[in-house]
Amino acid sequence: MKEIKAYVHSNRVAAVIAALKNSATWGDEADGRRHNLTLYVVKGSLLPLDQAERRYSVALGDEVVNEYKLELHCEDDQVEEFVNVISASGRTGQPGAGWIYVMDVQQARAIL
Repeated sequence: MKEIKAYVHSNRVAAVIAALKNSATWGDEADGRRHNLTLYVVKGSLLPLDQAERRYSVALGDEVVNEYKLELHCEDDQVEEFVNVISASGRTGQPGAGWIYVMDVQQARAIL
């Protein structure tokens, strides 16, 4: 099992979620899917797309951008498809528009 973490601009997050849920790999409850998507609003260091995204954090003493962190847990054979979907739908046309990380999950257990 793998964990995919992706950092995307706030104006792309809805498109990313929609694209993931519409992908063939997402499946449905009848398929017994074993993945979970979690979303967080975070302050990060992506390059701002425009002036409206620029924020200054007094606590950090630096400029930050409100961005979204997605965490998706999935089977190993689903990683490539999900990474491609996130990359394509999260694209803004500028370099450094976001980041995607993939990590091993040593154990996953459903709470029943």
